[in-house]
Amino acid sequence: MLPSLRRPGHHVLPLLLALLLPAPLPARARMAPGPAAALLQALGLRDAPQGAPKHRPVPPLMWRLFRRRDPQEARAKLRWTPPGATLRPCHVEELGVAGNIVRHIPDRGVRARSPEPTSAAGQCPEWTVVFDLSAVDPAELPSQARLELRFEAAEAKAGAAGGWELRVAWAVEGVGVGPVLLRQVVAALETPVRAELLGAAWARNASAPRSLRLALALRPRAPGACARLAEASLLLVTLDPRLCHPLARPRREAEAAVSGGPSSACRARRLYVSFREVGWHRWVIAPRGFLANYCQGQCSLPATMPGPGGPPALNHAVLRALMHSAAPSAAGLPCCVPARLSPISVLFFDNSDNVVLRHYEDMVVDECGCR
Repeated sequence: MLPSLRRPGHHVLPLLLALLLPAPLPARARMAPGPAAALLQALGLRDAPQGAPKHRPVPPLMWRLFRRRDPQEARAKLRWTPPGATLRPCHVEELGVAGNIVRHIPDRGVRARSPEPTSAAGQCPEWTVVFDLSAVDPAELPSQARLELRFEAAEAKAGAAGGWELRVAWAVEGVGVGPVLLRQVVAALETPVRAELLGAAWARNASAPRSLRLALALRPRAPGACARLAEASLLLVTLDPRLCHPLARPRREAEAAVSGGPSSACRARRLYVSFREVGWHRWVIAPRGFLANYCQGQCSLPATMPGPGGPPALNHAVLRALMHSAAPSAAGLPCCVPARLSPISVLFFDNSDNVVLRHYEDMVVDECGCR
């Protein structure tokens, strides 16, 4: 059983977490000062979600993306990462686009759900869908905005002789249907219908809008029955360059990182961060916690000298240790600091009940060294 952070006391937990997480993002709204606020900013949240999120299932795609990205899941279930495969930083391999933040955003609009059973002229009703994108930071660069539509199973299975035509247009509140953004031929409705909006709804090099209102129409290409829209969602992938590192850092086993060597020597010590203990288990979907670790130990000789398979010591650190052993008052000892860090991924509900997957670099201390 891994030791948790319960022993130091609950008031210490936000401070330790704030020190472990990346530098906080610029505040977009007024927040209470303190480590907890800085930690929420690092997670891209204005405030901690209040109460338990609405009961809705996590999309299977979001689970697959998390399990592929999370190092602990990848080691426990090797089928998610093929042998020899290397995950590129700031890249979503399964979707084939750059990014370190993936959001599954449900439709917030009111849809007409009672279409006419048949329509010889193809005049099927339209639906208005609304996606709240206010949580997307202006610094994030969108790389994919995929509209996904699911239709009632019985009608989808029945099909239409000539297929359907999907039309996506702007929905102007109080005015009606605006300019058409795209038209797409749909052969079948048994599987989700997907349409790429990036480049159609907004420019690829522009930031995401605060809200996206769309008018959808699905019409049979030959006389036939209309289909009922069951669910609409938006899969938005963005890249936050502030949380992106150009080079990948291969993850090493935690067992090797925190064992071996004299107990007083500089090395990684176990530190398990439990989201339940900080009260975040209601909206953090996965993981339940992570092995953050920390560096502690002496950097005097011979501990400063690199051991077999250990991190290389800086020549400056060795010289400082030598100087300290000869004349303690002339130079201080080197410091025990992280020499190798690795990332984690966090899957959570945000304030708008969106499912969000964020990837954070430099969250786990794998190795320590004298610097």
